[in-house]
Amino acid sequence: MKLSTKPVSKSNLRNGTFLVQYSYRNEKGEQKMKIAYARVSTADQSLDSQLDALEKFGFDRIYTEKASGAKDDRPELAKALDMLREGDTFIVYKLDRLARSTLKLIETLDSLKKKGVEFVSLSDNIDTSTAAGKAMFGMMAVFAEFEKSIIHERTVAGLEAARARGRKGGRPMTDKKKLDKAIKLHESEEFTVSQIEEMTGVSRGSLYRAINRLKTSKESN
Repeated sequence: MKLSTKPVSKSNLRNGTFLVQYSYRNEKGEQKMKIAYARVSTADQSLDSQLDALEKFGFDRIYTEKASGAKDDRPELAKALDMLREGDTFIVYKLDRLARSTLKLIETLDSLKKKGVEFVSLSDNIDTSTAAGKAMFGMMAVFAEFEKSIIHERTVAGLEAARARGRKGGRPMTDKKKLDKAIKLHESEEFTVSQIEEMTGVSRGSLYRAINRLKTSKESN
């Protein structure tokens, strides 16, 4: 079943649409496909350099979008990954187009490996269908585990330091003098909670928790 043989239309691709360039898998899903993905971070950036390189390599379908690297919500990438089947090849121009961290990248590549999908990154000269590409992927996995262990160690160290300073983790202690002042201002009924926040630096949540503790203490006595 062949849907289209029309050439790449960069004007369409800039809008984040996909294009069937050569052929489409048959009803049994037996046709192997090359599926490409391209991304730029801002609306004023051009996809042209990525598209030119991807077109030169060749693909059957491409998904593009303009989304910040800091955002995990990438609908076109999700569509591309969902489209992939065993025996297909997933192609990007550069690794940072696919993920913003080594851990996320390895997680994505590992899911491709489990599906039996090969991966190609043109600028990074990575092709997992080759021995060199597989070796590179293995090295990346090692670095990802190293990064994961570093993050874990920093988290544990941070919690231990917090406990040493009198915290149980996460939320810092509010200065008692500031808190007492905030409670008195609240009891005066002359100021709004927002004004008290601005005057004392005590957050709304900290103030309400202190008021509730004080109320509970009075009731128990």
